[in-house]
Amino acid sequence: MTATWDLTTPGVLRLPSGRLVRGRGLSRPLPQGPQPTFALYLLGHRPPQVAWESRWLRWPDFWLPSDRAAAADALREAWARAGTERVEIACAGGRGRTGTALACLAVLDGVPNREAVAYVREHYAPRAVETPWQRRFVSRFR
Repeated sequence: MTATWDLTTPGVLRLPSGRLVRGRGLSRPLPQGPQPTFALYLLGHRPPQVAWESRWLRWPDFWLPSDRAAAADALREAWARAGTERVEIACAGGRGRTGTALACLAVLDGVPNREAVAYVREHYAPRAVETPWQRRFVSRFR
């Protein structure tokens, strides 16, 4: 059974393949409507428990994931699951780390690395991917 996001849901990014992924800032209240079926949380500390399946990547604010191999694995899982599930990617503010992860999902979805940050800024948030090293991470992501 397919349970994906509605394109009108706030924070939802449509990837070129049609997959929908919601980006969100955990510092803001949980949006109304359907809950995620899977979430990837990008924080420097363990996130609070949630009612849905989730995975945590240790990723300090304004930096990069502490374990790049684990990050690549988690991002691939999120991208694959977004084909049939409501996947949420979230950090505290919903811009830097979340935007970086969404840009990596765009790369997995076929967007060239050099265009992925611009894609996410156009279709998700204009200030997504906040630091030069986050942009470099996306440019080198495979």
